Amino acid sequence: MHRHFPFISLSLVFLFLAIIGLAQSPPQRTPYWAYSLNPASDAAAPQPDDKPRHLPNSDAAFTIAQTEDLFFVPDWHPSGHPAMPEIVARGRKPEIYACGYCHLPNGEGRPENANLAGLSAGYIVRQIADFKSGVRKSSEPLHKPVAAMIAFETKATPQEIHAAAQYFSELHPKPWIRVVETSTVPKTHVAGWMLVPSNPADTEPIGQRIIETPENVERTELRDDTSGFVAYVPEGSIAKGKLLATTGDGGKTVACAKCHGPGLRGSGNVPGIAGRSPSYIVRQMYDIQSGARAGVASRQMRPQVTKLTLDDMIAIAAFVASLKP
Repeated sequence: MHRHFPFISLSLVFLFLAIIGLAQSPPQRTPYWAYSLNPASDAAAPQPDDKPRHLPNSDAAFTIAQTEDLFFVPDWHPSGHPAMPEIVARGRKPEIYACGYCHLPNGEGRPENANLAGLSAGYIVRQIADFKSGVRKSSEPLHKPVAAMIAFETKATPQEIHAAAQYFSELHPKPWIRVVETSTVPKTHVAGWMLVPSNPADTEPIGQRIIETPENVERTELRDDTSGFVAYVPEGSIAKGKLLATTGDGGKTVACAKCHGPGLRGSGNVPGIAGRSPSYIVRQMYDIQSGARAGVASRQMRPQVTKLTLDDMIAIAAFVASLKP
């Protein structure tokens, strides 16, 4: 009988350590599906092989190591965009990641970051200044994409920032998000700071969430800038969002076109929001409401989001994402 005691004691130790771990990691207070936090792992990552990968409609070939190099943009379709400035294509080691790695050569980005295609150069420059001054942060301190912008990209010189801003401003936005109203969604988990379908495949009720995930996970992980995303939104949310976004719904907010222009495609240095990631749109409304975004333009926006509930934000984001960019 006594020989079982060490196993019981060891189990108690593991339980105690688990409790301590939970105590040190408070539950996420921001919507997990909008602020997807990549789970920490103590397991050593496998060494990527050096086998060249290929994609449809591309003559390029890159290894996994190249597609994971933050100072290198795997440019699968170089004819689809202008020549990238050095800061966009390579960054500047060791301080500044390549802008095009996260935001992609087409500027469309992924759910965890911003779509920069077609934004005015002045607006992009202003956002980098806000990150640098501390008036643009995230409501979720553990959301690494924003933390990386603050820690690394703000070290760019004015000339580098201008070159990147000019490049992205000259890109033409294209449909990138397929919005689907539904009551049931694939089960997902967080990987690489975004939601991906779980394996084995299963479904669950959507509830009051937006589930935004790659159309093709493998191509997205290879940084394919021709493979977009699907965003599942609650049934009826697009119509509800249209009411809020076009009329203000009786004073809850104001019509978005007042600032964001006809078709919500932007006006001057006010960004276009049509066709953008709904996860991103929710984060920005949430950050402005919480005060995490407090630049001049964000302070002007704050009265418009103060009365919005999370359900309202989901609806507005669903409607806005469904529009042609």
